[in-house]
Amino acid sequence: MKAVLLNRHGGLDALEMGTLPEPRAEAGEAVVRVKACGLNHLDVWVRKGLPNLKLDYPHVLGSDIAGIVDDIKGSPPPFPQGSKDGEWKGQVSPPPGIAAGTRVVLFPGLTCGYCPPCISGQDDMCREFKLFGEHVSGGYTEKIKVPVRNLVAIPDTLSFVQAACIPVAYLTAWHMVVNRARVQPDEWVLVTAAASGVSTGAIQIAKIFGAQVIAAASSKEKLAKARELGADVLVDYSKPEWSREVKKITNRRGVDVILDHVGQSKWEDYIPILAKGGRLVICGASSGHEGKTDLRHVFFRRLSILGSTMGSSTEFRQLVDYVGRGRIKPVIYKTLPLEQAREAHRILEEREVIGKVVLEI
Repeated sequence: MKAVLLNRHGGLDALEMGTLPEPRAEAGEAVVRVKACGLNHLDVWVRKGLPNLKLDYPHVLGSDIAGIVDDIKGSPPPFPQGSKDGEWKGQVSPPPGIAAGTRVVLFPGLTCGYCPPCISGQDDMCREFKLFGEHVSGGYTEKIKVPVRNLVAIPDTLSFVQAACIPVAYLTAWHMVVNRARVQPDEWVLVTAAASGVSTGAIQIAKIFGAQVIAAASSKEKLAKARELGADVLVDYSKPEWSREVKKITNRRGVDVILDHVGQSKWEDYIPILAKGGRLVICGASSGHEGKTDLRHVFFRRLSILGSTMGSSTEFRQLVDYVGRGRIKPVIYKTLPLEQAREAHRILEEREVIGKVVLEI
């Protein structure tokens, strides 16, 4: 089968078209014929090389995977090899309604299925959590083998390309807004880098929960898209006085929540514009990983700085349902064939993308 292979870290030329043996499903697994795979900046970082990340070559990138179940097998044994008696391995039977031929989108994380976080519904906290395309090979290929518990049926209202926008970026946004920030009606929410995949999701999700959204971006085109998605107020944060504008918008009270993945370049601006009791939720650090913080602001004004990564499979199913009902609309910047993976990476690295870039297979 065709696949885009990574045999070394490097530039765009490190992505090479090649072939791999077709996978075969074993007990508790399914083979999915990939129809679309969304890109994330993570793909670029893995291609270039991440600290402490060791890959088994050839490696296949791609975390956001949608396709058709080609083969599926569900059966015991329920216990992992070497486990203690009574230790549950998790789901080994296909989810209800899913069989060969079902259109599916994949929960992007691999988990053990039997540790306390997995059993309690917080499988994103599993110590064995691995992400497709990062820790294990992903979706830049024609077929992929996955555990049956990763399968989620695609609503009839969504195409494969739309479904492939959901897993990493929109799940991250959902977890930030709903689980970490716990956004409440009428709260002021500032969404940074408003045209990114995560932020286009965060704007829409924050509006579902009744927030007043301030979208911050660096161009008129990106801000226009944020307005289209429901943002109430727009701020150009390439301007030096942008943080003062935010304080003015909120009648000098400040915002209740900041949703960010920019990190270092704007960090010192964030703390002063949070309202008393405000929450800063960060899921990435695209501009750098070091942020200077005046701790007096944090304890005097009872601020919370909250880390956020991905989300659980339960949240993912809730999210897919919301997208299927049209409450959240995937923003698609461009679709390209698998053979143009290098071009897709180039577009992503240019950082002019509004929404998601998706490979069709």
